[in-house]
Amino acid sequence: MMQSLDQHVSQRALTVEIDWAGRAVRVEYQWLGNENAEMPLLVFLHEGLGSVSMWRDFPQTLCRALGCRGLVYSRPGYGQSTPRATGEVWAPDFMHRQANDVLPALLLALGVDTAANPPCLLGHSDGGSIALLYAARFPDRVAGAIVLAPHILVEDLSVSSIAKARTAYLETDLRQRLARHHADPDSAFWSWNNIWLNPAFRAWSIEAEIAAITCPLLAVQGLDDAYGTLEQIRGIATGVPQTELLELAECGHSPHRDQPAQLISRVEKFFKDHFFSHTFQSPC
Repeated sequence: MMQSLDQHVSQRALTVEIDWAGRAVRVEYQWLGNENAEMPLLVFLHEGLGSVSMWRDFPQTLCRALGCRGLVYSRPGYGQSTPRATGEVWAPDFMHRQANDVLPALLLALGVDTAANPPCLLGHSDGGSIALLYAARFPDRVAGAIVLAPHILVEDLSVSSIAKARTAYLETDLRQRLARHHADPDSAFWSWNNIWLNPAFRAWSIEAEIAAITCPLLAVQGLDDAYGTLEQIRGIATGVPQTELLELAECGHSPHRDQPAQLISRVEKFFKDHFFSHTFQSPC
C-alpha cells in the first residue's frame, strides 16, 4: 500500500466538484489521450496512500501501449482532492462508499456515459478492491477490470505491514514525502491507517459480493507482496470463474513499479483477447 515516493510529481491535474454524502467535494482528475475520443477508456483507481501524481508515468505508458484513453483521479482525502473533514472517521465500508457513490458521481460529472460506453477499470490495492466492488454493483456499466494486489479480505500480513507504516509515518520522513503528493498528508495517511488497524475492520470481506462480477477480469499479485498473499487473487478466481491470474516473481505490492514490462505485456494480451478482437462499439 506504500510505494517509493522519491520521484517527481506530475503536472497539476484538473478538479471537478461532486456531491457526496450531502456535501460538495472537489476531486482531482487527469485525462490521458483524450484526443482519441473513440478509443477505449481505462479508469485508474489508486492505492491506499496514492493519488494522481503517485501513479507517475504508468497510466500514460499503458494507455499509449493499448491505444486507450485514460482517466486518473484522486479519491476525496487524497492528492489535491478535498481532504477528510476534521473529525471524520472512516467506517469499515469505506471502499464500498467509494465504489457505490464516489466513482459513479465522478463519471457522471465528467460526462462518461457508462450505460452506452462502459469503461474498463484498473485498480491497485485498495483501488483494486474498489474496482471489484464497482464491477459487482454495476455489472452492466463496466467492460472489464484489472486489479493489482487487491484485497478481498483482511490478512494478518496486511495488518502487520500497515502497523509498520504507522511507525514509519511517526518516526521517519514519510510524512514529508507524502506531502509532495497530497495537499493534506495527515488526511491521506490517517484515514487509511486508522481504519485498516481498527479491530472492527478485521472482519471485512468482499468474497461473497464479487461473485456478481460478469465482466472479464485480470487479477495480478507479486510473490513478494508485503501487504497480501496469493490467497487474495486466488480467492477472486474461486468466486469469479472467468478471472485470469498473473503471479509475478521478484515483485512486491506494486506490480506497475516492480515489473512494468511484464504487466503491460499481459494487459495488452488481456485487451486483445477480450476487446480489440471486436469492433469498437463500446470503449473496451
